[in-house]
Amino acid sequence: MDISILFKIAAIGIIITVICQILKKSDRDDIATLVSIIGLVIVLAVVVSMVGDLFAQIKEIFGLS
Repeated sequence: MDISILFKIAAIGIIITVICQILKKSDRDDIATLVSIIGLVIVLAVVVSMVGDLFAQIKEIFGLS
């Protein structure tokens, strides 16, 4: 696992938080909710791909494929 992936996830979280705060201050709570859901989906996609890579490496190590 590369440390840059953690920095990318943290950067996405910070950017989403700032955008949500700006939208909430301008009374756009519904759009802020959508932005936070989209940010969550993006992070989950990154994590799911990492888990897929992990399982592929485990299969390769134990010779299951």
